[in-house]
Amino acid sequence: MITDGFSYLAVLSGISSAIVFAEQKSKAKFFSYLPAIVIIYFVVMLFSTLGLWEKSASVTATYKSLKSNLLPAMIFLMLLNADMREIVKLGSKMLLTFLLASTSIALGFIGMFAFFHSAFAPDAWKAFAALTGSWMGGTGNMVAIQGALNLPDGALGYTLLIDSIDYAVWVMILLALVPFAKRFNTWSKADTSVIDKVGERLALKMAARKPMNFSTLFLMLGAALLVSACSQYFAQMLPATAFLTTTTWVVIIATLAGMFFAMTPFAKLSGASELANIMLYLIVALIASRADFSELAQAPLYIAAGFVILFIHAGIMVFCAKLFRLDLFSLGVASLANIGGVASAPILASAYSKALIPIGVLMAMLGYILGTFGGLMVGKVLEMISG
Repeated sequence: MITDGFSYLAVLSGISSAIVFAEQKSKAKFFSYLPAIVIIYFVVMLFSTLGLWEKSASVTATYKSLKSNLLPAMIFLMLLNADMREIVKLGSKMLLTFLLASTSIALGFIGMFAFFHSAFAPDAWKAFAALTGSWMGGTGNMVAIQGALNLPDGALGYTLLIDSIDYAVWVMILLALVPFAKRFNTWSKADTSVIDKVGERLALKMAARKPMNFSTLFLMLGAALLVSACSQYFAQMLPATAFLTTTTWVVIIATLAGMFFAMTPFAKLSGASELANIMLYLIVALIASRADFSELAQAPLYIAAGFVILFIHAGIMVFCAKLFRLDLFSLGVASLANIGGVASAPILASAYSKALIPIGVLMAMLGYILGTFGGLMVGKVLEMISG
């Protein structure tokens, strides 16, 4: 049994890196349905359940220190690619479609929870708030909300279950609808000429990005750690409430810092995404290391709730498509940019045309910006419903 903090960190890092390496090298379809980050959570949770490490003073100190310091650094790095000036250039119709997707997802969570909240544990609203952050942005937003709301580490397993199972089904549905795009666009009376022009312009711009090198990677790491330290320092000076805790302020400050630096020459340097992902995987492994399989007794109920949310989301999006004459590409990519994030929105975009991949990337970046704030706002509504 591991009782030393460094050994505990080394094991978590080894497990996480091995799973990510296996995903990159393997061609198995298994990873299409269960991405590395989900596998990391449940593998580490299994070892935690088996008692591979003890919650000793050294292990607990390592856990708290790493999680609190890596979280704001990861948020900052994650948002460096989210240049609001480029996102605005997507055009009003595509931005409207994205915001409709985000709003319909929020309404899906609120509607589902209003009907079924009595079937869940009293603090279940926190798990659904974290999932809202993921389905409006990405896993990084989910982890940020988990920290901001002090969601128990074991409860995050529910959100990852929904995020993998329900999400996988939703991706398959959206990809299956691609051949029906022309028929759908005729029904909604949509015009797709603007989308094609935007896609070509963005493809040329993204192709000009510089490759990663040691100096920029090191600079990114140093900047991220400095932002983390500053976020925690200034957060302690701000007024805290039951909802806006000090940790919430840390998340907000790091988010705003990332949005600001994304509009500076600093964002043109490479390495931010790679470092952000390493930190994200380590944070998820840390969270899983404090969880236990016995805490997932209500898994089927949570998975069913996820499908109810998706049903409400889809119904609102189809209604708005007819009302605002939106095309199937914009609807699908906006939905997946929210629910799937930067890993999957470009895949759906490429199913329509390779030139449209950058639109999927930018929409997902917008999700990273809005996901944390959206999840926290929906969480407040869910808390009011449960109370």
